[in-house]
Amino acid sequence: MKIAHFGILVILIGLLMVPVQAGTKYMSGGPELTASIAGSNEISPGEDATIRVNVENKGLIDIKFVQSGIVDRDDLPNTAKLVRVSLGTGDAPVTIKSDPQMIGDIKGGTHVQVPFTVKVKANAEAGSYILPLTLEYTYLREAEQYGQDSIIYTYKEVNETIGLPVVIKPEAFLEIADLGAEHLNAGNEGYLTLGVRNAGFVDAGSAILKISRNGNSPVIPTDSSVFIGDFPVNGTVETRFKVSVSREAGEQSYPLDVFLVYEDDAGDTVTSDVVTIGVPVQGKIEFAVTSIPGPLRAGEKTVIEVEYQNTGAATAYSAQARISAVDPFTSNDDTAYLGDLAPGERAIARYEVSVDGSATPKEYGLDSEIRYRDALDNSQISDSMKVPVIIEQASSILPIIAVIVLVLAGSGAAYYFMGRKKKS
Repeated sequence: MKIAHFGILVILIGLLMVPVQAGTKYMSGGPELTASIAGSNEISPGEDATIRVNVENKGLIDIKFVQSGIVDRDDLPNTAKLVRVSLGTGDAPVTIKSDPQMIGDIKGGTHVQVPFTVKVKANAEAGSYILPLTLEYTYLREAEQYGQDSIIYTYKEVNETIGLPVVIKPEAFLEIADLGAEHLNAGNEGYLTLGVRNAGFVDAGSAILKISRNGNSPVIPTDSSVFIGDFPVNGTVETRFKVSVSREAGEQSYPLDVFLVYEDDAGDTVTSDVVTIGVPVQGKIEFAVTSIPGPLRAGEKTVIEVEYQNTGAATAYSAQARISAVDPFTSNDDTAYLGDLAPGERAIARYEVSVDGSATPKEYGLDSEIRYRDALDNSQISDSMKVPVIIEQASSILPIIAVIVLVLAGSGAAYYFMGRKKKS
């Protein structure tokens, strides 16, 4: 009997020595989310800006219970779960390019940075604006324990909006009030006249108007900048740039970028938003051979006439035609002055050409080109043209005539000697 009581005592002592599992219970008022813009909140008209928003959870744990019999909770009551963030425009002259973003859970005392891409309108009025930031999330509102091993969770959904202040800086931006093109033909240089207005909200100091090539546009600036000086709000100015156009351009409008570089009120150098304009381009100056010389004979030396016509869209000044004499042709006079040729006008060039006596009778093509000056007195060369020349077989009439002459000469000599003989 004593042995049995001893065994029970040992068991009880052993049970008392086993550590009892203690659970934790938290008491809190829930998450407390705040939001602010990281860094500067200033943006510029026409800018593609990235606004980085700090979302912080300031929710704290008020009371913590640790005791046996409590089942541990899976979530803390001050954790914002499944947070979804979206940025709106409000009355600000901007466009939000980023979609709403899921950023997961934010525990108490931590923060998450969320980037949003914003496009500011080019003509945005300077001033302060409020961008509404919407936060959607859930949190553990209540955890009720039943017995020693079960808990019923109650979650609450929250939808709240926080205003984020942004400032659109006052800047100058351009408005193209007038555009004119002079002598802008493919392959030539010409002038571009621009009337521009400061349509912004700040006076531009030491302003410089600049133009630049747009991608692979055939319109290429020769003079890329014009100094304006002080350029007040609503002020207008007329500028003139020299530009060139590549030979591959067609008769249509091509893009060109225009922008302003200036000093603002703080003395900082600012570059305005780029304005892309369309520059009208006329077709290039072209020529065509409109009449060809008559047939030539092998062994012949003669002057041939070739008629050229200006088929382009502008006048060619001091035009000079040239022909390339290649075998079986030779020439000591292969250039001809044509003068000024307006669109549609024609002129005749005369070249002295010799044909080798062994030339094969057939049609040949002689290369020809025209050198001229454009409206800005730049030397230009036309595309090469073919001048068809036909060589015919040398005529056999010359040997026959030579025989006849010899026969007649022989007859005359015989008659002379016979007359002398009769007189004697």
